[in-house]
Amino acid sequence: MAWKALDQMELDGKVVLTRVDINVPMSGGQVTDATRIERIKPTIDDILARGGKPVLLAHFGRPKGKRVPEMSLGHVQDALQQVLGVPVAFAEDCIGLPAKTAVAEMAPGSVVLLENTRFHAEEEANEGRFAASLAALGDIYCNDAFSAAHRAHASTEGLARLLPNCAGRSMQAELEALEGALGSPERPVVAVVGGAKVSTKLDLLGNLVGRVNVLVIGGGMANTFLVAQGKPIGKSLAEAEMAPTVLDIVAKAEAAQCRIIVPEDVVVAREFKAGAANETVSADACPDDAMILDAGPKTVEIINAALDTARTLMWNGPLGAFEIPPFDTATNAAARHAAALSRSGALVSVAGGGDTVSALNTSGAAADFTYISTAGGAFLEWMEGKTLPGVAALER
Repeated sequence: MAWKALDQMELDGKVVLTRVDINVPMSGGQVTDATRIERIKPTIDDILARGGKPVLLAHFGRPKGKRVPEMSLGHVQDALQQVLGVPVAFAEDCIGLPAKTAVAEMAPGSVVLLENTRFHAEEEANEGRFAASLAALGDIYCNDAFSAAHRAHASTEGLARLLPNCAGRSMQAELEALEGALGSPERPVVAVVGGAKVSTKLDLLGNLVGRVNVLVIGGGMANTFLVAQGKPIGKSLAEAEMAPTVLDIVAKAEAAQCRIIVPEDVVVAREFKAGAANETVSADACPDDAMILDAGPKTVEIINAALDTARTLMWNGPLGAFEIPPFDTATNAAARHAAALSRSGALVSVAGGGDTVSALNTSGAAADFTYISTAGGAFLEWMEGKTLPGVAALER
């Protein structure tokens, strides 16, 4: 790895400017899911244990360079103290006198949380003087926010140019997991890609066909692949205009000796609602008045057989309309099979993306996957083979 980990930094007595993602969901002034806060705890614990002074930089919502009271990070202060188990002081700005004073007055074993970096338009513009104002507060820069690493902002990219830098524990785990899954994976590699539209995942599919051995297509995307094959899909969601593009992807996969799995049987219904009457038909026999809402059991068997011979799995997106039972059946079955293989040590499984995390949690499979990314856009861009500015800055 070209970037440094926390272990390689001398932290004692140093102010460690730590970029974190604590953009957590809230309701009624309370944090409703503290997962992102929990993920930064190992980094903060490590900095404190080694005599460092953690000063947290983060964004919250999209204030677009203006002070928006409901997007103040002050709302997260109590939840941070509860999860971290140490005092957390709050500075009403991330630069200037409020920030300098809060850092200067830090008590041993405490943490300082600076106000939303996006209250300044210069943050998203990656303006040099703003980055320098942030850098003036600390001695070391630690990026523990992989989820923001695809943004070239002052606190994710500019700051890394100005201070000795390293990856935090969460960032390190993410980079190691993704490098192990796509950079230098154990083969065979299977990728499961689902979602509504082929058009939103063209870069992803184009990158994967040259890097994996088996590519499983699910969700509404699979319907577009069926259209490209000339099969009827009734009233199903699809992008018929993308059929030529799908055929190009198939041709690239054949040239790269990547096998593509699309549904051979499908679950269809006349209504898109929970518990709707449904039937399983061959993928070339969807009735005109029905819509495809899930992959069928034969398709799940084919996917599971591919997983049985795989050593590495990348998963992004569900196989069907997983939010509505019983159209979560294929996603649940394949996810649980992958989880069992992972639990036995036969498979390294890495998954990410909003719908993916939700689907794997619902299936009960998430706990046994090797790594679950909560990064969203950054995870997808990494899978697409794009350079992430926040990672590249650490590597410099």
